[in-house]
Amino acid sequence: MKLDKIDRRILHELQADGRMTNVELASRSGISAPPCLRRVRALEEEGYIQGYNARINRNAMGYGITVFAKVRLNSHADADLKAFSQALDTLSDVRESWMIAGDSDYLLKVVAKDWEKYQVFLSEKLQTLPNVAAIKSTLTIKSTKENPGVPIEVA
Repeated sequence: MKLDKIDRRILHELQADGRMTNVELASRSGISAPPCLRRVRALEEEGYIQGYNARINRNAMGYGITVFAKVRLNSHADADLKAFSQALDTLSDVRESWMIAGDSDYLLKVVAKDWEKYQVFLSEKLQTLPNVAAIKSTLTIKSTKENPGVPIEVA
């Protein structure tokens, strides 16, 4: 599927506000509601739209800190990488996981209620995962920018 200007506008608008009605989306995209809905469904089927979710305020939910943890593994064998990745899936405090190049193998975004809770998570869960050699934690001070998704040119 090749994206045209209207498809890009639809993606741009939905990324900014995934809860808007189809009528509002159609109006903002410059088309009527029925073709807009068909385009949205096509964008979903083609994998451009992977899902919809709400952005929840961490602090309001009691998660006062965000930590980035760099994890180095003992082995890079496929089975070991898969086991580590599957183990991460069971840890709800790990909100994002990225395999990276460099002196570490994974970069994890972890939320916790406070520093003490993170230390418990670190010692009782993260360090006990299979194949973990070392972990370096970086405590964040504050978020200065959080834009989900990707930049979409609509001009």
